[in-house]
Amino acid sequence: MKKIENTKKINLFKKIFIKICRILGFEIIDQSNFTSPTLGKNLNEMLSDQGKKSITIPLGQVNIIKKVKSFKIILRTCTSELIMDQNKRRIFDCEKNEYTFRTLRSIIKSTNIAIDKFKNIKFEIIVTDTNSSQEDLEKIKEILSNFKATSKLSSINLDNFKNKTKGYSKAKLSNMANFYNSLLIAKNEDADLIYFVEDDYLHSQDTISEMILTYEKFYTIFSGEVILLPSDYPYLYSKAENTKIFLGERFHWRLVQESLVTFMASKDLINKYFSKLEIMGKEWIDPWEKPLHDIYQEFPCFSPIPSLAIHCANINSVFGISPFIDVKKIWDQNKK
Repeated sequence: MKKIENTKKINLFKKIFIKICRILGFEIIDQSNFTSPTLGKNLNEMLSDQGKKSITIPLGQVNIIKKVKSFKIILRTCTSELIMDQNKRRIFDCEKNEYTFRTLRSIIKSTNIAIDKFKNIKFEIIVTDTNSSQEDLEKIKEILSNFKATSKLSSINLDNFKNKTKGYSKAKLSNMANFYNSLLIAKNEDADLIYFVEDDYLHSQDTISEMILTYEKFYTIFSGEVILLPSDYPYLYSKAENTKIFLGERFHWRLVQESLVTFMASKDLINKYFSKLEIMGKEWIDPWEKPLHDIYQEFPCFSPIPSLAIHCANINSVFGISPFIDVKKIWDQNKK
């Protein structure tokens, strides 16, 4: 009987101790059953508290200094051009609109999951389109109807940009105008984070949640802005460059010096470098992404390992599909 009383006392003390830890903001780990009593979670679950603290086992806790309150996705679409100024075919050999539709579906799935997790973040998707058929635009609207937050679709009048972008092919003009328009949206609308996306990236279900939590964590660690990419590009492994690896929420992130034009950054950073980024809407320099690369010399840019999104380029492209990813599975998951 005495043994039962001792057990009750131990359990009572444990409950009181857990409550005190919660009040003080400390987390405790019960390594005997791989749980966190203060969080009421298994250690395999997401332990971080968005906007407050990032928790990584076994490294501990990082108290977040910048909370993300709004997240805007700007998806640039064009279903009429397979690969800009090229005759190459993409993986799976489909028409361009199929990549656009599956990209949008994958983004919506990933963002809807983030919406359910992060109740205090305001989400929005804006689709900016050039040269897509009316039938394709109606299909985009249909897919957008599955989004749990605010969404918009707008078609860009290329005549408004021809004076800014002279002497380029129709495809380059379309690409430059769409990016320029995206910058204007980012500059003129409120959002903490802006995710600029091209319409040939298939996203995993973890993409948006991982990027938000990792941004908050890295901003705290580096005491300033960072840029995040969703894709682990093959070209990153074709150069013998020095790099560094950091732990995000549940992925490793690699410091990189280059990217394509799908990236996530804060509105503050976009405003600061608007005039530099604006060049990409006016000139096609080689490489076109050079203004972005220049920014990465001042603020760190990171790419996930393994990839959070697959770039559906030609199978031989060093800027295309990421290594060690089941591309076919992700492709099939985003079929209608």
